[in-house]
Amino acid sequence: MINQIFGRFIAKWISLIKFRNIPFNNQHKLFFSPPLPIVGAFVTGLCLSLLFAACSSTPTVNAPNPSATSVGNSADSKATVVRFGYQKSTILLRTKGVLEKRLAPEGITVKWTEFQAGPQLLEAMNVGSIDIGPVGESPPIFAQAAGTSLTYVVGTAATPASSAILVPQNSQIQKVADLKGKRVAFQKGSSAHLLLVQALEKAGLKYTDIEPKYLAPADARAAFVKGSVDAWVIWDPFYAAAQEATKARVLIDGTGINKQGGYYLMTRKFVSENPQTVKAILEEIQNLEEWSKQNREEVAKTLAPVLGIDLETMKKATNRRTFGLVPIDDNLINLQQGVADTYYKLKLIPKQINVKDAVLTKEEYAAFSPKT
Repeated sequence: MINQIFGRFIAKWISLIKFRNIPFNNQHKLFFSPPLPIVGAFVTGLCLSLLFAACSSTPTVNAPNPSATSVGNSADSKATVVRFGYQKSTILLRTKGVLEKRLAPEGITVKWTEFQAGPQLLEAMNVGSIDIGPVGESPPIFAQAAGTSLTYVVGTAATPASSAILVPQNSQIQKVADLKGKRVAFQKGSSAHLLLVQALEKAGLKYTDIEPKYLAPADARAAFVKGSVDAWVIWDPFYAAAQEATKARVLIDGTGINKQGGYYLMTRKFVSENPQTVKAILEEIQNLEEWSKQNREEVAKTLAPVLGIDLETMKKATNRRTFGLVPIDDNLINLQQGVADTYYKLKLIPKQINVKDAVLTKEEYAAFSPKT
C-alpha cells in the first residue's frame, strides 16, 4: 500500500515537472524556487522511509560481529592476490603450483617474485611489494632491527648440511682457524652470515679476525671463481652447483653448528586480514614438505631442469635437506632471540631487538597453523 502511494506521488510530481518545462534562468527563478525545497524534503523523507523499512525488514540475528577482526576469525579473505616472494632454495613451491590450485576456487591468484637471498626478500616486504616469503634465521633479525614490520608465521626444519664454507680445491686453508686474515664472501644478514659467525667462534676466532666481503650469491660466486676472495659461505642449491662447477672443497658445513632452520614471514596486516588464506597457504606448504620428504628423487627430477643443475648434483642437494615445518613456540623464539643477541653483541645490528615483538599469541597461531 505504501509503495503504491509513493509510486503515484512520484508519477504525479514528474508529470508536473514536465508540464512546467520552462528553462531555468533569472526570469523564472522565483517560479521554480519554491518546489526545490519541497523536492528535497520529499526525497529526504523517501530515503529515510526506505532506510527505516530496510532496517526493520532485515534480520539481525546472524549479523557479523564488527569487533571480530582477530587473526582467528572466519571471515572471507580480503586479498584477491597473494604476492609471494621466494628464493631458488624454495622454488619447488612455485614449480608444483599447489597454491594456485588451492586458492583459485576462492578467487585468489598468486604473484611470484624471485630474490637472490632473504635480506632482499624482506626489503621488498618492508616497502609493501610482497606479502609472504621464506628466509633463513638471520634476515628477520636484520630486518626487525631496521624497523621492518614483519610476523613469524611458521618455522622450517633445520638443515645444517645444506650450508657450508667453501674454499678453492687447491687452497692452503685446511681448517676454519686458517681463515684468520682471509677474505670471506657471503650475503650479509643471511643464514650464511650466522654459520660463519658460529664457525669462527667454535674455532676460537673473532669476527674481526676475518675480512668480510658482503656479496649476494651471484656476485660471491664470481669473486670466488676469479680468486678475489679466499672462501665463500653459501647454501643450497648454490652450494651444490658450486661444488660441481668449480670443484670447490668443503671446509666445514653446518652439521653440529646450526640448531634451527628458517621461517615463513608475512606482514602483520596480511595475517590479521586474511587468516583463512594464511591457513590454506600453510597447509599446502606442509603437504608439499611431507610429499618431498617421501619423494626426494622426484623433487630432484623436478628441480634440476628448472634450476639448470644436472640431476646428480640436484640429488645431492635434495638428499642433504631436511623437510618439514616447525611451530613457532617458546623454544624457537628463544633460539631466535639468541641469534639477535649475537648480532647485537658483534655490533652488526644498530639496536637490541625483542623477537617477541614480531610474534603472535598462541591463540592466534592456533587459528591457522598446520599440525606438525
